[in-house]
Amino acid sequence: MELRVLKYFLAVAREGSITAAANSLHLTQPTLSRQLQELEKELGQKLLIRSKYKTGLTPEGMILRKRATEIVELVEKTESEFNSLNETIGGDIYIGCGETDSMKYIAQIMKDLQDEYSDIKFHIYSGNAEDVTEKLDKGLLDFGVLIQPIDLSKYDYITMPEKDVWGVIMRKDSPLAEKKEITLPDLIDKPIIASRQMSKKYSADSGFLDWFGKEFDNLNIVATYNLVYNAAIMVQAGMGVAITLDKLINPTNHPNICFRPLRPKLESGLDIVWKRYQMFSPAAKIFLNRLHAKLENG
Repeated sequence: MELRVLKYFLAVAREGSITAAANSLHLTQPTLSRQLQELEKELGQKLLIRSKYKTGLTPEGMILRKRATEIVELVEKTESEFNSLNETIGGDIYIGCGETDSMKYIAQIMKDLQDEYSDIKFHIYSGNAEDVTEKLDKGLLDFGVLIQPIDLSKYDYITMPEKDVWGVIMRKDSPLAEKKEITLPDLIDKPIIASRQMSKKYSADSGFLDWFGKEFDNLNIVATYNLVYNAAIMVQAGMGVAITLDKLINPTNHPNICFRPLRPKLESGLDIVWKRYQMFSPAAKIFLNRLHAKLENG
């Protein structure tokens, strides 16, 4: 077995598609298929379940995936250890994230790593969960910071230590600004600028359906947003009040806007995720190790 072909096999296991794996490997689909067929012939076992829409693993394929992952990781670790004797660790790390105050944990890890490894560079992409997971699945990002709920079946992940609190941003001259907390009756007749998390697709899982109950379908949603900066601009213009997460509005940029939490409290957890069986660069591996140390061990 060649290491190169094992990496090809792991790419197919990761992508769930020969075509998608071929694209990520910059190979033609016939070339990749031929390499996999030769691997199956060499091992004398059927490794893949091929269908029109998805490529899965046979029980033998699952065994090979585990062993191939171990082999590739051991080879890469050995190469990395020897390379580090003569080279400075550096490279690019790509992170996608939704808007959340919990990015402060990630930012601290980034700062600590750059203090130790000045040749490591970070590239941050901001977007909602759909934007980030699309780029993650295409291999354009190493990690994603996602607001729950999110389908984690394709990913490994670490849950962040804090939860974000949902509430309402409004102009300071709004009657709602006199309240310490916002209840459901306060919002029934108000024009609402809604987060994508409030859409039908996510409302039940994220808790909005329970919070609004039977009034959910009667809300006066006048606009939706995926980045809170734009929501704040609409609030400032007098379009309505926006339902969003706490600690995202900069009072310097928006001095006429304030935040009030919902009551009963509504929270969302966060996860930092990466593709299962992902082959990381040395820089990304160091970053992942720091994530585990900081977020799992405290």
